[in-house]
Amino acid sequence: MPPAVSMPPILTPLAPDSFRSKPWKNGGGVTHDIADACRTGADPAGWEGMIWRLGRTAIVQPGPFSDLTGYERLQAVITGSGLVLEGADAEIDLRTAFRPVRYDGGMPLVSRLENGPVEVVNLIVDRALCTADLRAPPIGETLTLEAAIHILYAPGDGVRGRCGTAEIVIAPGHALRIDAEAEAALTLVAGRALLATIRLR
Repeated sequence: MPPAVSMPPILTPLAPDSFRSKPWKNGGGVTHDIADACRTGADPAGWEGMIWRLGRTAIVQPGPFSDLTGYERLQAVITGSGLVLEGADAEIDLRTAFRPVRYDGGMPLVSRLENGPVEVVNLIVDRALCTADLRAPPIGETLTLEAAIHILYAPGDGVRGRCGTAEIVIAPGHALRIDAEAEAALTLVAGRALLATIRLR
């Protein structure tokens, strides 16, 4: 029997005009969803039945975060600096841009802005249905993408690189969805990006 041939990753460009805008769960702001998935029959524009969601939002004034009990949140600042999330017993430090943090979506938190408004990228996943990572790929370093869903987002500058055997170019504000059935190599040669990885259980 000949060896099985691994399928190359499926690359799907995601343009800003395909992003969905909607209010935060607590109504305190607006999020722009880059990519998402929800349970069968659920309204993709709502919060009930969400499986995972990657979005971008501005935080322009201090205030409480939405209660997302049962979900894990991964978050990184992409513009501005000085964001701190205050909990009852600890602080979550988001002062540095492009340094993702992970925390429990059900934790009561209030944002503090030490240096004015910021914009953040949020990856929110249902813990019962998936696991996830959010990272900023270093330029020139080859990452091994596992078999999973990956979203490569270029929030500011354009991004260039290679995924598997394909050259990739992502315009500023655009994203690229990478559906990998097997491991694939990803190398960025220019631009700053965030890479979301979602593994369905």
